[in-house]
Amino acid sequence: MSEAALHTLQYGEGERAVVFLHGLFGQGRNWNTIGKALATDHRVTLVDLPNHGRSAWTDRVDYVQMADTVATEVLAPLADEGPVALVGHSMGGKVAMMLALRHPDLVERLVVADMSPVDYDSAREFVGYIDALRGLDLTVIADRADADAALTAAVPTASVRSFLLQNLRRDGASWRWQPNLEVLARDIERLSGWPSDVADALAPYEGPVLWIAGADSGYIEPEYDEAMTRLFPRKRLVTIKGAGHWVHSEKPEVFTEVLRRFLAS
Repeated sequence: MSEAALHTLQYGEGERAVVFLHGLFGQGRNWNTIGKALATDHRVTLVDLPNHGRSAWTDRVDYVQMADTVATEVLAPLADEGPVALVGHSMGGKVAMMLALRHPDLVERLVVADMSPVDYDSAREFVGYIDALRGLDLTVIADRADADAALTAAVPTASVRSFLLQNLRRDGASWRWQPNLEVLARDIERLSGWPSDVADALAPYEGPVLWIAGADSGYIEPEYDEAMTRLFPRKRLVTIKGAGHWVHSEKPEVFTEVLRRFLAS
């Protein structure tokens, strides 16, 4: 990737730095509510991961590459003030885990929101979303209401449509998708997986780790505990009732309070 390939947003001027990584089809501003809440006493950085938001596109999707890029471009410049607290959701959670394993000196503590270091059989759902976005004829879209209506048959859940349509941007007189849909479609199996060969060859991350799970989600299960403990022995788990996979957006006040307590511990 080229120099300054990652787009970021910064809030706050506190002494302790917190960096947030989003999930698939997301962008850094998905963390705005929680980031701004913490900015009263932290330096908050919201990152657009490669092939998402305003960050550069690459020719492949790879967790090691993403982790190293975030480490080099975001965390290393903060290193003069000490290691950071790193927070990642879903895909961003896997990036955060890989980064902590590969660059433990840059990560003071780790928070993983509703994701485990395992392979998931969930690619088909995401392929459906990518196909729906790629199948939308942007040349006949006048506004976002048009796009929402055109996407309804393929994505009937209004909240999911709203989330996906955050990626639709004006480009002059036309519209475009911010994510690199071609590469995401091609490499979706890699995103659903976990590079265990790389992770298992590294030393466990010895810093404190907090897993935050949505009670109604299936991404953190008892059978995944062995992998979590082996790679992150100082972990603890908090489950938030009434929340699914998007735990931080479904229960932002509870999530923020849990996160704030962990950062202060």
